[in-house]
Amino acid sequence: MKSIILVALIGVCAAGALPAYVPQYRYYQDLRPRAALERNAAILRSDSEVNDQGYHYAFETENGIQAEETGREANGIQAQGGYSYVGDDGQVYSVRYTADSNGFQAQGAHLPTSPPVPEAIARSLQENARDEANGIFDDGSYHQGKYTDASGSGVVIARNRYNLPYRQYLGSGFRNY
Repeated sequence: MKSIILVALIGVCAAGALPAYVPQYRYYQDLRPRAALERNAAILRSDSEVNDQGYHYAFETENGIQAEETGREANGIQAQGGYSYVGDDGQVYSVRYTADSNGFQAQGAHLPTSPPVPEAIARSLQENARDEANGIFDDGSYHQGKYTDASGSGVVIARNRYNLPYRQYLGSGFRNY
């Protein structure tokens, strides 16, 4: 018991001798060249209107930030608008967007676009669309009926397809599946 108290006392003394750790946080915003300009930017224009048909707001600041949005409630919120700002490189970046039941869809010259759909994927999608038009639906889940023969043994079909050429090498001591 005395040894436990002695070890605990030594641990407390050792912890007290260590200098206190105070993390130094540096925010990305403070490292940016335009941070000082943006920190105290005055609002030059601010408009806001809400009524039964929907809403509209717009604002502009002295550091080049502009935004506007118009929206209405119809099957959720449907909004469209845009914003622009001056980047750290001095270039003006603009984004136009719509937001509705299809999600947020932004457009801007600086935004990345998705790569083209590979030809094999496009053919597969067309084949799936043709199958669905003909009443064939494949949800991707396993169905026993797709992989069985008349006897109901799907394992035999799968194994026969791959083992058939190698059966000639099997001796009498091996089982044929």
